[in-house]
Amino acid sequence: MKTEEKNGLSVKEQLILAGMKEIQAHGVTDLSMRRVAAACSLSCAAPYKHFADKHDFILAVIDYVNQQWLLRSTQVEQRFAGDTRRQLVEVSMDYIYFLLENPHFRSILMLRDDSLDEEQAKRKSEVSSTTKRLISRYCAEVSMPKEVEIRKTFVVRSLVYGASLMLDNGQLPKEESSFQFIAEAINREFDLP
Repeated sequence: MKTEEKNGLSVKEQLILAGMKEIQAHGVTDLSMRRVAAACSLSCAAPYKHFADKHDFILAVIDYVNQQWLLRSTQVEQRFAGDTRRQLVEVSMDYIYFLLENPHFRSILMLRDDSLDEEQAKRKSEVSSTTKRLISRYCAEVSMPKEVEIRKTFVVRSLVYGASLMLDNGQLPKEESSFQFIAEAINREFDLP
């Protein structure tokens, strides 16, 4: 099928989504633009109408995930404007939902930085900038030292990624009590020294 849109998705978006699956299956190093095109029922030249090269394609995949998260996290931040601590808990929880709802994004978010060049690694790290910024702001508001902020960032990110994996593989049931427990753990972290 060589139409411009398929299931409401542009060819570029189809290629990006197929690229995520390709990266999940084969990694960045063995990414094949031919397989990406074939997965979309397109010619092997089709990706190069939308992306200059493989590097540009990988950046587009990373940017796509970042943009999807930025849209969501911005909405959450706006809903809880004026309460930084609540924002960081709610953004952290929504990130867990985001990861569960979009398992194909995880292959991009969990890429090892040594498989990416400097620009790709920098862009990939942007997805966690919202949480990091909120933690930094809250720690400044309550006068926590920088070393405490670093530890809190580590703990919150560990809780988010660990909970996402445990929920996804069934170690934690996907029920309201589990999500409430996770939110309480994140919130409680900021009561600790």
